[in-house]
Amino acid sequence: MKKLSFLWLLLLCIIPGLFARQPALRAVYLRTEYKIDPVTDATRPRLSWELRSELRNQWQSAYQVVVASSPALLAPGKADLWDPGMVKTTITNQLEYGGKPLASRQVCYWKVRSWDKNGVAGPWSPIARWEMGLLKGSDWQASWIGNDLDSLGRGKVYHLPPAPYFRKEITLKGTVKRARLYITSLGLYEVRLNGKRVGADYFTPGWTDYHKRVYYQVYDVTAMLAAVSTLSAIVADGWYAGYLGYALLVNNPVKRNFYGRVPLLKAQLEIVYTDGRTSMVGTDGTWKTNYGPVVEADILNGETYNAQLEFPGWDKPGYPAKGWKAAGVYPDLPSRKLEVYPGNPVRILEALRAKKVTARPGGKYIIDLGQNFAGSIRLKVKGRAGDTISLRYGEVLFPEGGLMTGNLRMARAMDTYILKGDPAGETWVPAFTYHGFQYVEVTGLKRTPGLDVITGLVMGSDTPVAGSLVTDNALVNQLYHNIVWTQRSNYFDIPTDCPQRDERLGWTGDAQVYIQSATFNNDIAAFYNKWLVDLNDAQRDDNTYPIYAPAPQVRATDQYSPGWSEAGIICMYHMYKTYGDTKMVRQFWPNMAKYMQFLEDKSKGRYYFPEASFEDISPKGGFGDWLSVGKKTPPDLLATLYFAQCAAMMAEMARGTGLDSEAARYHQVFSLVAARFKEHYTDPAGRFKTNAAAYGDGNGYVDGAMGFDGHTQTAYANAIYTGVLDGAGNEYAGNQLAGLVRENGGKLSTGFLGVKPLLPALSATGHSDVAYRLLLSTEYPSWGFEVINGANTIWERWNSYIKGTGFENNGGMNSFNHYAFGSVNEWLFGNMAGIRLAAPGYRTFVVRPEIAPAEIGKVRASYHSINGEIVSAWQKSGNRLLIEVVIPVNTRATVFIPAPAAENVTESGKPVVNNRDMRVSGIQGQYLVLELGSGKYRFEVR
Repeated sequence: MKKLSFLWLLLLCIIPGLFARQPALRAVYLRTEYKIDPVTDATRPRLSWELRSELRNQWQSAYQVVVASSPALLAPGKADLWDPGMVKTTITNQLEYGGKPLASRQVCYWKVRSWDKNGVAGPWSPIARWEMGLLKGSDWQASWIGNDLDSLGRGKVYHLPPAPYFRKEITLKGTVKRARLYITSLGLYEVRLNGKRVGADYFTPGWTDYHKRVYYQVYDVTAMLAAVSTLSAIVADGWYAGYLGYALLVNNPVKRNFYGRVPLLKAQLEIVYTDGRTSMVGTDGTWKTNYGPVVEADILNGETYNAQLEFPGWDKPGYPAKGWKAAGVYPDLPSRKLEVYPGNPVRILEALRAKKVTARPGGKYIIDLGQNFAGSIRLKVKGRAGDTISLRYGEVLFPEGGLMTGNLRMARAMDTYILKGDPAGETWVPAFTYHGFQYVEVTGLKRTPGLDVITGLVMGSDTPVAGSLVTDNALVNQLYHNIVWTQRSNYFDIPTDCPQRDERLGWTGDAQVYIQSATFNNDIAAFYNKWLVDLNDAQRDDNTYPIYAPAPQVRATDQYSPGWSEAGIICMYHMYKTYGDTKMVRQFWPNMAKYMQFLEDKSKGRYYFPEASFEDISPKGGFGDWLSVGKKTPPDLLATLYFAQCAAMMAEMARGTGLDSEAARYHQVFSLVAARFKEHYTDPAGRFKTNAAAYGDGNGYVDGAMGFDGHTQTAYANAIYTGVLDGAGNEYAGNQLAGLVRENGGKLSTGFLGVKPLLPALSATGHSDVAYRLLLSTEYPSWGFEVINGANTIWERWNSYIKGTGFENNGGMNSFNHYAFGSVNEWLFGNMAGIRLAAPGYRTFVVRPEIAPAEIGKVRASYHSINGEIVSAWQKSGNRLLIEVVIPVNTRATVFIPAPAAENVTESGKPVVNNRDMRVSGIQGQYLVLELGSGKYRFEVR
């Protein structure tokens, strides 16, 4: 017994020491250029990792990264590419590789370990990797090849030529060690190797200004090769040569072929054998080409596939290729850059099983997939050769049950499948088109279909999920569902406005008002690293940013617009703040500075824009507060506020990138614009005003006949949000804003530019109760009005549809999948849940939940920042309030607890006063303010 007691005593002495010395930090989720194990052509790629610890208040005091050319060399002292040793810093992301110069095709392996706050080293992370693309133009030995089929396009309205097919048979020279396929197209491609589709990506290589740059993809095809192999591809017009936007609707001089007339393919298969030999097969004049079953293929207008024209075995070795001809070789543009695709590829994200089949007159059937989304379908049918199945798509039905397609305008949005008569049945997925829809109208079936005839394939850019939000209020939960699905539908290689009609453009106004909301739902860093290149490629000769990007001239009068053009700065700013991305700020600083100079010049040295300053553009004044209700907010007033906001953002980005003199200059610009705004657009009491007479009868302005007034919800909300007012001015504006909401029967009246700042401005000025009333309203106009009328995505217009009544607006401008009004998501996370960014990358942040009135008793929000997961949750429980907060390792948070005194609050059952895990910094209003390090905290307020 004495011996046993001694052992217990010994263990009690040893165990605390073991726990004290155990590695406290684990490095996880390693990424390169925001991606897991990517191919990149960044010569100094950025590395990121996150940290985990079960201990509270942990941070990294140092790290060590090692990079090597093989896993075997990944050790300190052996790493042959980079080993900077122990680096004392808290940085865990945006770390630029600083080792030996990297070569084309080089594979780099890396791992990292971190030391905790006590100097204890954690374990090495799992091994990550990245691979270099083709860094020099001379690395490409392939040519652009094509098959000019444009003359075969048919139809009086739509000129839709067939898609060319290409093939090349290859004989290997030995056992393959490694094989990479580098491939791109001018148009869209689908590539196959020995009859199997390569990769899971769709709509490759993505939409760019093809005159300036085109992206390529890289696939590891080592396991797909055989002794004799066939590389094959189908290429469609896509964004390169197909129809774009509303060009056909407005009878633009150019309706298709905006970048070129003939879609082209470039591919290069590089093989390394086990004996060290190499070989390369690239596209050239020896490739064979033909056309066949893809009779028509267009993103907007749909696809026609005639299975009777298939070439059985065409994509496998041994196919005779009789009647196929040599591919044409086309010259390249010397100025065109060829780069690795930097974004998130479009993929199939989910499959939706049909919910209901309804018979319609004329042998038609409507398939309800239960959710409005962007993507395609999988068709399963059985029938006779020559039977034709026609598929039309719609977002909503008429009250009598018919498919509503008027809002598609000139987008034909119809797919056709002609059967080959396979007795085992046939399955088809369109390859080069997508639609925005919930319902599919099917014509040509010989019998009533089952639920398995049509499967919905949800598609979009594969941006990692970052956020979640749930409450005990069904209306709010449905609203958040609608926001998520709308973002998923419209983050489709570029941030489109809508996925269904003849538009689908990267509208800059929509993008800038929604971007912060988007960051809460998904990791959009790589997605926006791609689109910001598109946007800056599209900067106009007058240094303005366009109204959409990429920016082909789909309407001759499309130019720029205040509130839209500022996306070039606002979107960049949010990438800087959300992800700490200074690289892109530095890259595009000259572009942003040029736009700011344009604004200064346009103001003629006045540093504000008086009424009618933008009457020279079309529409006059730009788009303004698009789709607002009631009198219009003067577009020039809004342009002045955006001028101020951009100056403030430029100052902050300049400070973050070491441009101190530029920071001071832009801060001065902000101060000037703020002062001039108040001088011109406010009366002595602080009420906003305008000279409405300057706009005449409003002709040429968006909704100009409604008249203009400075005293609007949109004006006050934007002024508060942009910070141009001082403390007293802010309070006055907030009272005016809340008063306008009350005068409007407790309803909003804002459009695209007013809805984003509306609720945040109310909350910032002490009117959270008014903000909640707007959130929970079900009267027109409101988010709740959409929900109670059946919306499962966000609508473009507040009253697009009313149950029992039908469609309220012009059918051609009735998008049911339009994310701009979903910008309320910023308030849901930032105010209702209270998660607000402070330092770039959420190194420091604020948690300040605004507790709702009786209609909401529980909220839980999580957001996976670049430094890890943040959680803010609150729940009412009798006379208690329960609050949960999770703070990632290596970050700190200022947490506001709704309590009048520290004595009312406990954490995990212990008083917060004299708690070593936190610091009480004081009382602000009705909040107890705490400073917290990393960890999980559970507060109870009585």
